[in-house]
Amino acid sequence: MFKIMVAALAGLSLSTLASAQSLVEGEHYQVLDEAVPTQVEEGQIEVTEAFWYGCPHCYSLEDPLNAWVAEQPDDVTFLRMPATMGGDWNKHATAFYAAQELGILEEMHDDFFDAIHQDGRDLTDIDDIAEFFSDYGVSEEEARQALTSFGVKSQVNQAHARMRAFELMGVPALIVDGRYVISPSSAGSLENMPKIAAALIEKVRDDRNP
Repeated sequence: MFKIMVAALAGLSLSTLASAQSLVEGEHYQVLDEAVPTQVEEGQIEVTEAFWYGCPHCYSLEDPLNAWVAEQPDDVTFLRMPATMGGDWNKHATAFYAAQELGILEEMHDDFFDAIHQDGRDLTDIDDIAEFFSDYGVSEEEARQALTSFGVKSQVNQAHARMRAFELMGVPALIVDGRYVISPSSAGSLENMPKIAAALIEKVRDDRNP
């Protein structure tokens, strides 16, 4: 009971910290030595989620993160970036970018997560992924073409380069403005990650408009 109470108090303290924008660099978030160029229009604040479809923590983060993203103002742009650490990670990254190329990503993203974590499917074989995509208005042949296209391979390679630039060793992670990296351990919990991101967004606004 004591441990549970301490955890609850720690969560409350961190929530207050985040809302007061009194976060500690190196404790609640990391700052990259060299900022990574953002991929958003001028004036926008980029928030990138690095994730892997096979990661149970990423799956658990989806609901609170989606709810938080829905509440963000117009100057915040949220991007998803599939992590690339070889093997199944890269296969799932390929599925992500192929779905994006086919125009079905928004429809299938949550379902792809559910299929892996609720239904126990691997979804790493190209034929299995193509069959899965066929439920979203594309043929299996169209899906295979996208999954093996040069454009999708290039996007996976770009995601890998970006992941290395962010110095990520695991997921999930949130990166604000190409500079501030938040992990579950630095945030104290998955649920606290968006709270810290919100405080860092305010920091970026203040830095841009002193």
